[in-house]
Amino acid sequence: MEVILHPAYFGSIASVSKMVKASNLWLEKHDNYEKQTYRNRMDVYGANGLLPLTIPVNYTQKERKLYREVKIANTYNWQSSHWKSLESAYKTSPFFEYYEDELRPLYTKPFEYLMEFNMACLESFMACLQHELSYDWTSKFEKDFSNTNIQDARQFIHRKFIKTNFNLESYTQVFQNKHGFIKNLSVLDLLFNEGPNALDYLLAQPNEA
Repeated sequence: MEVILHPAYFGSIASVSKMVKASNLWLEKHDNYEKQTYRNRMDVYGANGLLPLTIPVNYTQKERKLYREVKIANTYNWQSSHWKSLESAYKTSPFFEYYEDELRPLYTKPFEYLMEFNMACLESFMACLQHELSYDWTSKFEKDFSNTNIQDARQFIHRKFIKTNFNLESYTQVFQNKHGFIKNLSVLDLLFNEGPNALDYLLAQPNEA
């Protein structure tokens, strides 16, 4: 099935499952930026439960921009802060040390544009899976794909949609004994806990995911 999605900051498990199962994948390049989405946020599992990590961006509602035009607000070292949070959350997970050398450079190299960083995250994640992801960029913004063979999954970028849909299989999480299983976190949670099995997990999820 052909699918269209937004690039995200280490996207949710459901969205990445949709990516790897797509026969043809389209990435949206001509959408307007929206606040409070997974474009600049990911949810991980910290010692106190759900932990959102948000990338600061230069954006105001008065100055609307396309997603690809939005710049990261590098006024403080958010990369170091995010990496320390990931270390704290996952240093005792089975596979954090296995993948940290692949992922750490994302948090030391400077990035100017949010989409550029998110694509680097996607490529690094697929390298960890040893999976070659093929995709095409959209050439213009299309509001409606109902009369095409393309499944519009761009709503997967919204946190409310992700958190209120999908019955994904559970897997063992680091702090599950404290707070229970938290579904549909960032794919990094799956990677650090399941390692090489992460790709098989993503491919095995129900079609609605």
